[in-house]
Amino acid sequence: MNRRDFLLSSAAFLLTTQTLLSTSLPVQAFGPEVVIVLSSDETGAPHLDPIRATVLSVAADLIYDRLIAMSDQHTFHPHLAESWQESEDGLNWTFQLKKNVLFHDGEPFNADTIVWWVRQFANSSNQHVSEAIEKVVVIDEHTVRFEMKRPDPNLLYNLASYFMSIPSPKAYEAANGNFGVTEAVGTGPYKLENFIVGQETVLVANEDYAWGSELSENKGAPALERLVLREIQDASTSFLEMNTGGADILLGVPAEFIPQMKANSEIELRNMPATGASYLQFNTSAAPFSDPQIRQAVACAVDQEPILKAVFGGSGAVAHQFLASSLDESKVRPEVLIRPDVEKAKLLLDKAGWKAGTDGIRTKDGAPLKIQLWSTSETAYKRIAEIVQAQLRNIGFVVDVTLFDSASMKDALRKGDYQMAVSHYDWDNADILSWFFSGDSIPHPNSTRWNDPRSEELRKDAENTARNWQERVKKFTAYHENLLENFVFVPLHEFEKTIAINTGRIVLPENIRSTALGGVALLDAKWQ
Repeated sequence: MNRRDFLLSSAAFLLTTQTLLSTSLPVQAFGPEVVIVLSSDETGAPHLDPIRATVLSVAADLIYDRLIAMSDQHTFHPHLAESWQESEDGLNWTFQLKKNVLFHDGEPFNADTIVWWVRQFANSSNQHVSEAIEKVVVIDEHTVRFEMKRPDPNLLYNLASYFMSIPSPKAYEAANGNFGVTEAVGTGPYKLENFIVGQETVLVANEDYAWGSELSENKGAPALERLVLREIQDASTSFLEMNTGGADILLGVPAEFIPQMKANSEIELRNMPATGASYLQFNTSAAPFSDPQIRQAVACAVDQEPILKAVFGGSGAVAHQFLASSLDESKVRPEVLIRPDVEKAKLLLDKAGWKAGTDGIRTKDGAPLKIQLWSTSETAYKRIAEIVQAQLRNIGFVVDVTLFDSASMKDALRKGDYQMAVSHYDWDNADILSWFFSGDSIPHPNSTRWNDPRSEELRKDAENTARNWQERVKKFTAYHENLLENFVFVPLHEFEKTIAINTGRIVLPENIRSTALGGVALLDAKWQ
């Protein structure tokens, strides 16, 4: 039995215990399938509803379209909105919509779609992306105006994000709260065939597609007729699948396997723009990390350089701030950057009453300074945990490392019964700070449980009062600096996401004009 036959038979068995999402697509013959292994940060999505999702994979970029397309240079381009105008005061945005666009269920995309769609974000997990919009006014069948409560300099970025993908109103309403669980219908280049939670998503080409964005050469139906997006939690297994021909594309090559993949003549490696970082997050609501001195001591004890060299082979860069260095909001005052200072770490622990014993372990009131450090079992993050464990041992901590798979880790952090964890994110906008550290987002996605009055004041100011992009940058920089000063996290490594392509089967465009490999590139992809 070959690998694909085995997967199919395993999937059939899993249907008795896993949630199966299937559309009513007619059974039809398709060409050869392309197997794409998702990166670890895209796994674990429980549904495919972008409006209420907190985790989405590239599947969302393929099933749905958005009003705006964003390039790898962070420039904005027409997609379902063929043009737009902003008033001088930022309080009105007028969008001209593409004509002759159809959802997968045959329903038309038009101005009424936009009115319905914006309303759905109220009280959803992603309400922040549209909360500055007061109302949507229909000008004609293919023209709408957003009347704003306040200027929102980040509006175009939000409209280009996966979380503002546009689903079919008819299908969404018919699902009665279960959209993304029973079906997922958009206008995108691929239709959903089936979805096994935590296992795989199968997509088939939308043969009627004719409205690709200007970032793709091909505006019509994709040449790759069938995609299987697989979720593999173990990095070694992902590597083996790619290196032995079991997968055609690997999104997110583990750093330790890059040399072996470079040696495989059938595999091409490409580096995508850096859009995220790995970091240590604290549970700031529980001992010992409710004490800012202990958080600062850990921040001073951690040396990022060995992580860069030993774990990532020098790929990427050390991180001393939370945001990707390509963002203007990452340019904080030098004195708030988090850098190693072991002697200062020891002094902070002394000041907090934790005294070193003859064995080097610190104690207070007879109890040792013992903590739990959580990490996913993915090799890179496990190795980060081991390096941090050793570095904290040097200042008197006893650190027990506990490993989880990615999905279990997310669930465990949500519950909040942890102390410190190795985490990472992939996002190229400063609003990731609000996403992870807003007091309104406890317990998830703010699993740090950070809820400080001054931080909240700065966050709300950054989100709600900026009149233009320059003001927004200034205000989010201040919010970023505040979080750094409170040692809510310890930045570790700014990664380059490396993707692998089986060049014996797939040809991708020479220039991928997006920040991630998704619909823009796959529309132009061809068989070898």
